[in-house]
Amino acid sequence: MKLLSNFAVLCLLSIVACQAPTSKTSESVTIKGTADYMPPVFTDKDRVENISQAFPVADKIFKDFAERNHYPSIAYGIIVDGKMIHSGALGEANRETQQAPSTKTLYRIASMSKSFTAMAILKLRDENKLNLQDPAHLYIPELKNITYATADSPPFTIQHLLTMSAGFPEDNPWGDRQLDDTNEELIALVAEGISFSNAPGLSYEYSNLGFALLGNIINKVTGVSYQQYITDNILKPLGMNDSKWEYTEIPEDQIALGYHWVNEQWQEEPILHDGAFGAMGGLFCSIEDFSKYVAFHLSAWPPRNDPESGPVKRSSIREMHQVWRMNDNSPGSNQYGAFDYGYAYGLGWRKDARGIVRISHSGGLPGYGSEWRILPDYGIGIVSFSNRRYGAPSLANDQIMDTIISMANLKPRTLPVSKILEKRKTELMNILPNWSESPELFAENFYMDMPLDLRKSEIERIFNEVGPIKSVGELKPLNQLRGSFVIEGEKRRVNVFFTLTPENKPLIQQLSLRLLD
Repeated sequence: MKLLSNFAVLCLLSIVACQAPTSKTSESVTIKGTADYMPPVFTDKDRVENISQAFPVADKIFKDFAERNHYPSIAYGIIVDGKMIHSGALGEANRETQQAPSTKTLYRIASMSKSFTAMAILKLRDENKLNLQDPAHLYIPELKNITYATADSPPFTIQHLLTMSAGFPEDNPWGDRQLDDTNEELIALVAEGISFSNAPGLSYEYSNLGFALLGNIINKVTGVSYQQYITDNILKPLGMNDSKWEYTEIPEDQIALGYHWVNEQWQEEPILHDGAFGAMGGLFCSIEDFSKYVAFHLSAWPPRNDPESGPVKRSSIREMHQVWRMNDNSPGSNQYGAFDYGYAYGLGWRKDARGIVRISHSGGLPGYGSEWRILPDYGIGIVSFSNRRYGAPSLANDQIMDTIISMANLKPRTLPVSKILEKRKTELMNILPNWSESPELFAENFYMDMPLDLRKSEIERIFNEVGPIKSVGELKPLNQLRGSFVIEGEKRRVNVFFTLTPENKPLIQQLSLRLLD
């Protein structure tokens, strides 16, 4: 973190003499329609102000990144606690007209579309209209007669499709060129037979075909196209009213055209029409629209008692964020050490050596590149789009998130202490350091695990080293039924750790005291 802080300072100093591009916008945008999605307040009241100190650095990172990598344009937004609090756009959305982009310009977000398809599947599951363990052939009968990689392969399920584990071969970039296939062409492809690289359920392998099939399943279950279902049930409820599936519906001055940097010059990419494979990568979004989607994902954390108000349950959003299939190349490594990564439902999951969990997905198509990510424990997210072939600005997003954490000295969300955990701590301190019998406080296993006389002598020995108690620290919960606190004595400190039982009235089942240096 020290190295990152130094880098951030150097960037900040270099900005003083740097003139911001005229096409850039910087603003604080309240996410309409997400007032009820606001997550609990973090303990640091000045966190937004602290985070804002990193914005000049973020702007410079994006500017330098775009120039260095030959991006015609780039647009981005930073989301904190339900709001896009900073955004920018620079370059040219249309090189012929030299039209500058804005946070309202629509870019094709490519594979970032997959999480919308996954969210729609979970919404239908929550409405008891399908089961994730259902074989896909129940909805697409043509799958019933396919030949698997092995004779003992199980039929692949909806969950296999969501987690890239149906056994299909990795299909980039073939899948990108199928974007405008019709439903009839998709079903004809299935009917002719599918080649498998693995038996279903064994390993992760990225599949655009799998998400095209999920789009078809949405159509079969709802009776409307997956595009219409997602628009009506996810996009519009979140206020994403400018997002489109078909590029011909977008006014010329609102769309970013796609380009390819080849032979030291720009070449405009043809844009494919929307079709059956759009469920894996067809959606067009603006930064302002997509920031509402990012805010919605962040709002699912932490689990809490607030009334539900989103188009999909918070628990289902958190389910989307869980790693369901580890990547065969995990663990990877970066400047912080090893990290584990895998696939969730239409989203990537990663946990690095610092313990930071990242939920993200990039997107790439001929003419476009994009990436978004959230850090649920920190309540922050970022999204960026470009109009360069497969030009996902992932490295810039990564650098900016680390810079924000470093410059703002962000800490992960503090877990609130449950009432029962606080009550048991108070009761425990009533019998410490001079142990007095309180059988109603302890579970039946407690004295079986260590006889009372041994426990009393051990506690007496520890507090003789601690000395008279000066203060008792705050309880630090690991969850609602487990936590620790520190007792400071005149001579030493002791850490007190305890765990409660799963009974209706939870009792202390485990207690351990550890002297601290």
